[in-house]
Amino acid sequence: MKNASVGLAMLVAGCGAWAQFTHQPHIAVDNTAAVQPEDGKKADTVRVEIGKPLQAAQEAMKAQRFTDALAKIAETDAVPNKTAYEVLTIARMRGAAALSAGQAELALKSFETVVSSGLLPAAEQARTLQAMASVAYRAKDYARAASLARRYFDLGGSDAGTRTVLVQSLYLSGGHADAAKELQAVLHEQEKAGRVPDEDQLKLLASCHAKLNDANGYQAVLEQLVAHHPKKEYWTDLLRRLPQRPGFAPRLSLDVYRLQLATVGLASASDHVEMAQLALQDASPAEARRIVDRGFAAGVLGTGPDADRHKRLRELAAKASAEEQRSLANADAEASAAAAAANGTGLFNLGWSLAQQGQADKGLALMELGLKKGGLKRPEEARLHAGVAAWQARQYAKATALLKTVDGRDGAADIARLWLLVPNDP
Repeated sequence: MKNASVGLAMLVAGCGAWAQFTHQPHIAVDNTAAVQPEDGKKADTVRVEIGKPLQAAQEAMKAQRFTDALAKIAETDAVPNKTAYEVLTIARMRGAAALSAGQAELALKSFETVVSSGLLPAAEQARTLQAMASVAYRAKDYARAASLARRYFDLGGSDAGTRTVLVQSLYLSGGHADAAKELQAVLHEQEKAGRVPDEDQLKLLASCHAKLNDANGYQAVLEQLVAHHPKKEYWTDLLRRLPQRPGFAPRLSLDVYRLQLATVGLASASDHVEMAQLALQDASPAEARRIVDRGFAAGVLGTGPDADRHKRLRELAAKASAEEQRSLANADAEASAAAAAANGTGLFNLGWSLAQQGQADKGLALMELGLKKGGLKRPEEARLHAGVAAWQARQYAKATALLKTVDGRDGAADIARLWLLVPNDP
């Protein structure tokens, strides 16, 4: 799976505070004195030596002469003994001008002064931090963007777009574990609210696990993707990784092919040939015949340099299937004999053969009797195969019940769990 990425337009769309950065506040100038006593200073005015340069800066900004605006604002730096309100007003103007001039670093520094002034209500602090996070993200200062977004949420912010800024910033700054933690919380909230987990966020979470070399975490997210967004690419990735899991038994390769056939299909000649050969080795000739016939019908087999080999395989599968079918003419007698055996192996194998030869009801009944009788060499694998046979017969309720009982660590339980994610009528 390619690394997931959310577009910048989506990131900024959620930041409603963006407009306040380019908004130019009214500059109220107090002309009564060059320097006001601290206890007599009006809270919402600035002295003339500060107000005039700021008013000139406003005019320059209206004319989109942002460098000139910054130069006028810089004239206020020489004015001593600034009041807190003057510092706040200058910082706001400088931040707006710097942002419009494309000077993100100066803009962020200026608005940090605004936030730290102590003069803003909590709600305005939050809105300013929200927009600052977006500015830092645009500037590709991802560590700062993440820090600003966290401060926004610490003040009670809840904007979904800013949450995306936080997650993306953590991811792009190398904080994959923290990004995964944030994403898991977001996805959990979506599920609690009864919503389908967002596909892009699931893809980003999978990418986090890949960066962390967390194979189990990656597979868990892939399973969520195929459950909620069942695309061929997700199933393909999941099926490719399945046999690589620790402890996976190679004898279950045929079962992986069965799952592949039900989800993404068999595309290549080699897939058809290998699955048919495995089915023949597993005493499932009717299944092998169907796979070979499918390959020929699709034009995948019977052509190219291996055409003769494909034809021989077709003949072999057809012969073995016909022989099995003839042997099933005495299925009732075989079932009676198998029922008298010490274990359920005979009943189960006979049931599988009948199911594959098109007698699903009779076959499934015998398979269930075999499971109940017990004594099977690999009971978990047998339950998996009974569930698959029921699914192939479109008896989905029975298939679900059987597949949910599969346990173990050899891969059978993993395959059974994935069958539960397969659409009933793909």
